[in-house]
Amino acid sequence: MLERQIETLLFASRWLLAPLYLGLSLALIALGMKFFQEAYHVLVHVLGASEADLVLTVLSMIDIVLVGSLIVMVMFSGYENFVSRIDAAGTDSLGWLGRLDAGTLKLKVAASIVAISSIHLLRIFMDAQKVQNDKIMWYVLLHLTFVVSAVLLGVLDRIAFAAHRDHK
Repeated sequence: MLERQIETLLFASRWLLAPLYLGLSLALIALGMKFFQEAYHVLVHVLGASEADLVLTVLSMIDIVLVGSLIVMVMFSGYENFVSRIDAAGTDSLGWLGRLDAGTLKLKVAASIVAISSIHLLRIFMDAQKVQNDKIMWYVLLHLTFVVSAVLLGVLDRIAFAAHRDHK
């Protein structure tokens, strides 16, 4: 009896994650505000800005969109994997909803981090004359660390779940 009550309590405690996933939507709102601030900045200064400055600003906007997409992916798939299934009947459904398990989510997050890091590195390269060479080296090493980590996650996922996938 005590064991059953503990198990019920543990199972119900997954709902403690729900406010955290909801909180991610606040981060999404903040990112949206920053995106439109950048868009306004581009439109106001487009004629006076150099090509490099324009490209850097657009890269910042792309970076914001990638982070926002990452938040949506974590918010929905995390909620669905760890809290409760989302009933999307009668609404626009996301094609990947319900198909992202925790392992696949990790791979997508890693790939998103590599993409975001790539954009940051490109911004550094476009402004390289203002950045010290040793800092550029550290940015490159950090980016390569993200790339290697993402590749290793993919390889480990393939090794760990190869037998599981063959049975389907």
